[in-house]
Amino acid sequence: MKKTSASRLLLAASAACVIFASGCQYLRQDMANQPKNRALSPSDFFPDGRSVRPLIENTVARGSLANDELRVAKESNEFPLPVNQELLERGEDRYKIFCTPCHGLQGDGNGFVAMRGMKHPPSYHQDRLRNSPNGYYYDVITNGFGQMLGYSAQIPPRDRWAIVAYVRALQLSRNAHGADLSPELREKVNSGAGTGTSEKKGETSGMRDSTGGSH
Repeated sequence: MKKTSASRLLLAASAACVIFASGCQYLRQDMANQPKNRALSPSDFFPDGRSVRPLIENTVARGSLANDELRVAKESNEFPLPVNQELLERGEDRYKIFCTPCHGLQGDGNGFVAMRGMKHPPSYHQDRLRNSPNGYYYDVITNGFGQMLGYSAQIPPRDRWAIVAYVRALQLSRNAHGADLSPELREKVNSGAGTGTSEKKGETSGMRDSTGGSH
């Protein structure tokens, strides 16, 4: 009797193992061996034997129109958007979010990430980058360069150009020439410089008087 019970128990355990194993095989078939084609793998489903299908005629990939509309050649100095205060403010906002960790607030390559051990990117204020065309900056933001990865997934085309405009403003802030300013700005700068000189001279004279020096 005991032998019969043991045999039945062993048979039940074997049946349970078979059921469990078949269930695992079913799950494995669904999860690991999915009925799909890998990239460039052959396929018997289509007459040409290719799993990768050509683009359907007259279809447009999402985002491609915006990219094409604002794309310029890498060597081009064209700027496809009007540069105004709104664009510069947008560029400053996006630059601070995406660019300052490496390039720094001033564009000199001293961002927090670089200061903590990462290779310093070149300063925007060096001659090579000041003389690089606008299309070069747009291409680098889009596709990356060196250790910098492309930001096409994070930054839409219009914002990329806004960043380019702001970078140009940063460069101009350190390398502007008086001849590049409008007459009104030149007059304002000159008058401010004159006021500062007068005040400095007055302070110097006052110091001399207090020490007994002559006028």
